[in-house]
This record gives sequence, C-alpha cells and structure tokens, in this order.
Amino acid sequence: MREISEVTRRGFLRNSLGSTASIAALSSIAFITRPERVFGANDRIRVGVCGLHGRGMDHVSGFRGLNNTEVAAVCDVDEEVLAQRLPEIEKMGIPKPRTFIDIRKLLDDKSVDVIAIATPNHWHALMGIWACQAGKDVYIEKPCCHNLWEGKQLVKAAKKYDRIVQHGAQIRSAPALRDAVRRMREGLLGEVYMARGLCFKWRNTIGRAPEQPVPKGVHYDLWTGPAKLLPFTRNHFHYNWHWIWNYGNGDLGNQGVHQVDVARWGLGVGFPNRISAVGGHFMFDDDQETPNTLNCAFEYELRDGKRKLLEMEVRHWITNREAGIGSAAFGKPQGPVATTGMGAIQDDRNTIGNIFYGSKGYLATGDEDLCAFQTWLGEKQEPGPHQQSAGDHYANFIDCVRTRKKEDLNAPIEEGYISTGLVHLANASYRLKRSLKFDPETQMVIGDDEANSILAGADRGYRAPYQVPADI
Repeated sequence: MREISEVTRRGFLRNSLGSTASIAALSSIAFITRPERVFGANDRIRVGVCGLHGRGMDHVSGFRGLNNTEVAAVCDVDEEVLAQRLPEIEKMGIPKPRTFIDIRKLLDDKSVDVIAIATPNHWHALMGIWACQAGKDVYIEKPCCHNLWEGKQLVKAAKKYDRIVQHGAQIRSAPALRDAVRRMREGLLGEVYMARGLCFKWRNTIGRAPEQPVPKGVHYDLWTGPAKLLPFTRNHFHYNWHWIWNYGNGDLGNQGVHQVDVARWGLGVGFPNRISAVGGHFMFDDDQETPNTLNCAFEYELRDGKRKLLEMEVRHWITNREAGIGSAAFGKPQGPVATTGMGAIQDDRNTIGNIFYGSKGYLATGDEDLCAFQTWLGEKQEPGPHQQSAGDHYANFIDCVRTRKKEDLNAPIEEGYISTGLVHLANASYRLKRSLKFDPETQMVIGDDEANSILAGADRGYRAPYQVPADI
C-alpha cells in the first residue's frame, strides 16, 4: 500500500512541478491572502459570480435577495453570454456589475469578497483554490472537483488560507431534510442499514457534432483551462460538456451527486471500503462518453462491527417511480406507495431523491427542488411523519462569511469533497470494469495503481498555466 501511495503521489507531484511559480506569474494576481476583513451586520458583502450560461444566474438571483449583499461582478468566457445576461441582471434591479472574461482578473479585484463558482466541473477545484489563495470566501457548485486529488487540494487550500467554503449541496439547508436526518438519528426508523439515491432524469441524445471553428467571442483556451485542449464542437461546450470525460462526470456527478450526498449524510458515513459500479451508454449512438445508466454500490464496514450499504442509481429514459418521489402528492399525507409508481400523480418525468431503510420502516426524500420527506412505519407501512420546507443555502453561506464560524456551514467543503469523492470512485470502478477496495484513512484504492492514477487525474495533463498546485 505504501508503494502504491508513493508512486501515485510522486507522479502527480511531477506533473505539478512549478505550478506555484507559474500561477504567481499569471496576470497581476499575487495570490497573497489579504488581511482578514471582519464584517459587521451592516457591512455590504460583494460577490463575484463566475459562469453565467446556466446555474450562475441562480447564484445571481440567490445572492441578490440577501440583506447587505451585492452582486458586484460577473465573469464568463463567452462574450455573447455576458452580453445576454447583463440586461437580465439589470431587470432584477441589480446595479450593473463589473464584467470579466478571465477569472484571474476578477480575483485580482480587492473589492470583491466572495467568489461564487458555477462554471463547468473541470474548473471548479482550480478556481476554488485560486480564490482561497486570493483571500476570497467561496461558494462552489457541485461537484467540487473533477477528480479526487483536486478535491483534496481544495480542502487543503480552504484550511491553509482560513476561508469559508460552501459546497453547492443546497438541500442540506432545507429544514425538512435536516429534520428527516435528525429523526433518523433519534431512531424513527430503528437501525438504518441502507440508503438509495435515485437519479432518474430524462435525458435525450446529444447527437453527433462535427468539429467547427471556435465561435466569435468565445475564449476557448480559457474555457478549457486545466483540461486537455480538444477541437471545438458544440458537444464540447455549453451543457453537453457534462457527458464528455475531459470536462464532466456524467449524470452521477451532475445531478446524482446531490443524492449521493443526502444518502451519505443520512447514513452518517464517510468514505466507503468497497465500491462497485456497472452500467453503460444505452439506446443512443452519439458523442456521449459517460454512462447514461449506472448502478453503484458503496459498502461500509464500521468500527462497531456493523455494515451499511449505500446504493446509487442513474437512469436516463422511461422508468417507474419509487416511493412516490417526483409525484405531485409527495410530501403530503398519504398511505403506502407502490414501488411501481402505479396510481401516483405525476407532475413530470423525473424521479430524483432518496430512500432510507431501517428496522422499523422507511423514509423517502425529494430532490433539492422538492425539499420534502415522507415516512412509512411498521410492517403495515403506516404513514408516519412528513414535512415539506425549503431553506436558503446562500443565506447560510453569507451568515458564515460574516461570523467566520465554519462550523455553522450546512455544506462545508470537507463534506462536499467526500460526497464528490464517492462519485469519482464509482466512475473509476465503471471505467475499469472492476470493484475497488478503498482505504478511508489513506484515501487510496488498495492494490490498484490504475484506479489511483484515475483518481489522481492522470488523464488531465494540467496545461500551463492552469495547474492545480501540488504544494498547498
């Protein structure tokens, strides 16, 4: 085990040699943490949002509504997206923010206190690390890293530079879900031995896209950043990058990471001891590289001798409901729900949520948009406690930015790293077509150099100057 660890680490230290020097030479960013700013209740916190094509506009809206919080800057590598979003932002009643194309220029702006990252996955960890080094607090979208090693470096940076870093697992701020976890801890379900995450999300084919010239106004080298520079196609760009390994992590790392996180949170576990994932890319003949159907199992051997199981399933097309999740009636009083979903009132085609199984019953939760839970207790599956209530993840983050109390974060980066790590472990198992034995202490796969190489980002390349620093 020691030899495996050292070989893998040495390899990736070599890949990152000189990264600190390279970064320090970039633009005018010195990456020296500025003196700690203490925020009073009436002090305005200035936020810079990175990535506006999709999720970033939710960040703009979320921060806009908070007291004494200002969206002061926005950043996107697509000039057309910037031009489209500015009028939308002004319609929200937000004074025109400063605009940036290059994240490094934004990080050099000392008037910005917080960076919100809603870019493609392959940029998340590096932007987060750079932001910590520049003295910014960070709200970082899921998944927080593109591979396990990057996530470990991000956690180190948050600690070293004493930054408030919130992972975008917003369901952790929902009172309903917090209450569900509390009830399970207090024994509502008896011994909770298994959790399932469901990501049954309708996804059509992305087709095949030919190579083409980079569109005018798109800074493609900067968009690619730390990933390999591939020829431009529309499937290597807006949104469809999720299904290409160079940038994304499939739907397990896109939507499914929310459900992995809730399952792990509810079970009260960290890294697993054994991981197995099987599946494939079914039905479509297109450019997608990641699986659209995936079954994952994470086994836990606890110190008290007990075992727990976390299952995660991704489906992409026509499927049934389970435990009524996704139906219009979910979160409201009702009797037992057939696992076939027959008779459920359906409001869309997706079934996204979690199911927890215990010795006294089971509990089902909705997704981050339907923050609800229901329970069925006893052998007759009598309806039990239920609740539906959403929270404000942005507010929780900003409150902690003011107080500097990391322990009050609902989704601290340390937890986000572990949940995202499960995604990477499952994807590695799928790609290698074998189960993995994992050591939670060393955070290395036992006896499998190839798996450790994937988890360490061997296929990244980390083009200069977009290198994740090795010496944090």
